Amino acid sequence: MTRVWKWNRPVTVREVLEDLQKERSIAYTTVMTVLDNLHQKGWVRRESEGRAYRYEAVSTRAAYAAALMNEAWSRSDNAAAALVAFFGMMSEEQRQALQDAMRIVQLPQSPEPDADNAGTPGEKPDQNPDENPASRDEPGGR
Repeated sequence: MTRVWKWNRPVTVREVLEDLQKERSIAYTTVMTVLDNLHQKGWVRRESEGRAYRYEAVSTRAAYAAALMNEAWSRSDNAAAALVAFFGMMSEEQRQALQDAMRIVQLPQSPEPDADNAGTPGEKPDQNPDENPASRDEPGGR
């Protein structure tokens, strides 16, 4: 999968084989079997090209990592404790990446109803159509 993700395009067994052989000796049939297994598991899709196949990742490496983390977290009997332990293992760079990600996905929270803001759910206090906008600037106004 590392090679498929690295190239981010459909690859052949031969391309993966040649790249792996730069690092170690490996047989064509081994690479072919691994890519076929990945296809059977749904991690790659393949298209026929002549007598060979071109394999392409079904999801990104980031999506795969996220799915692994979610699966591990969902198996915990104490989700909060699992997250605290996980965050404790993070490097400073990983914590910064987490903070950046939280800013990206953070959804606006609906305001909590309180005694001073009893209105229609979801209504913002400054948007009351019956209110005189000038009264906001006066003492005792909103």
